[in-house]
Amino acid sequence: MSLTAELLKEYETRIASIELIPSEGGVFEVTLDGEFIFSKKNLGRHANAGEIASLVKAKLKPLT
Repeated sequence: MSLTAELLKEYETRIASIELIPSEGGVFEVTLDGEFIFSKKNLGRHANAGEIASLVKAKLKPLT
């Protein structure tokens, strides 16, 4: 399952949009509400399976 599909499946009622921006040089960065939550370039590694979804979950406030 792609990262986009994984996030939409888990958070479809809470995600207003997902924007994919092509880049070069092995850059893979994920932001949530303007805040970086993962940067392959800064960490020097790929994200582990489920890592991005876990980071998104940790940043989202629970629905009340």
